[in-house]
Amino acid sequence: MFAAVMGIIGAYVALRVVPPLGIPLWGKILLAIVILLLAENHLLTRLAYGNMFSLELPRMMVIAVNLGFGTILLTAALHLVLDIVSLGRSLLLWDWRPLAPGWSAGAVLFALALSAFGVFNAVRQPSQKDLAIEIADLPAAFDGYEVVHLTDLHLSRLFHRPFAERLVARVNALEPDIILISGDLIDGYLDVRRQDVAPLSGLSATDGVFVSPGNHEYYFEFDSWWQTYRQLGMRLLANAHETIEREGAALVVAGVTDLRAGRFGLPIPDVDRALHGAPEDAPVLLLNHQPRQAHQMAERGVDLHLAGHTHGGMVVGLASLIARFNAGFVSGHYTVGDMQLYVSNGTALWPGFALRLGVPS
Repeated sequence: MFAAVMGIIGAYVALRVVPPLGIPLWGKILLAIVILLLAENHLLTRLAYGNMFSLELPRMMVIAVNLGFGTILLTAALHLVLDIVSLGRSLLLWDWRPLAPGWSAGAVLFALALSAFGVFNAVRQPSQKDLAIEIADLPAAFDGYEVVHLTDLHLSRLFHRPFAERLVARVNALEPDIILISGDLIDGYLDVRRQDVAPLSGLSATDGVFVSPGNHEYYFEFDSWWQTYRQLGMRLLANAHETIEREGAALVVAGVTDLRAGRFGLPIPDVDRALHGAPEDAPVLLLNHQPRQAHQMAERGVDLHLAGHTHGGMVVGLASLIARFNAGFVSGHYTVGDMQLYVSNGTALWPGFALRLGVPS
């Protein structure tokens, strides 16, 4: 379905942009083919590598593919607006009057510039967002407890080892009490991502580094990645919890599996199992990659739910669409009953759509 939609978009852009160009026929054919190939890059990735989420090309080529793909999407959107304006004007005048060719050329150049800006925003180091969360009845021993929340690192050919090394250095410089990672650390199989994730072993916090899985862990042989995270020094939270103790007080850190797990015959999210045996009077911090289960988590007595997955919508104007698939939660801080939910825009992005316009990492 996705490939069919992208084929239609690619064909629309090729038909609107290529024919008016003053170049030889062979050049037009070649350009149209390039547009269609870029539009279908996810299908080609799946055919070449067996998985549409693992684009195993040199980094600059991955950037170029994202630049081209973004340009096609934005060009299609702009030309659709131009076509609607042209049709509306013609109906109003009852005389077909297409817009001058310059409008089409301008739309392409504007789309290219916007795409370049969006890709630049996507691939750079994430911004740091500082929040103060108040939790009712938090033990005094945990007042001022410093948490670093990471999610959606998507380490890949695009977000590679140097990106991870810089990120680790920045996180460690904060000297946090605890580091919590809510899934989607990788895009790619272990044999090609081993060096990219290796720097994560350097993450350091007083009470440790904890991780829960996201949907992308399940796309790349979950068990191999789950054990690799353990070898990197992370403490695993998949329908499980650990208790942090300070001065006789307790704080529960729990994590659940991802909603995609069931499709791979693996345990689905189970907050009851995750909290089984936890101290009843201790505040609960929960890692759950997707925010759509927030109401269910609130009913189970979770105090703070940390999520990602949505990337904040990536582009201004897409939030309402993303919200439809995530129970209305897209980005930032929410109050859900007595629980607080924070949905991070993500540390990075899936390399198949690395575009950020007005939505920072």
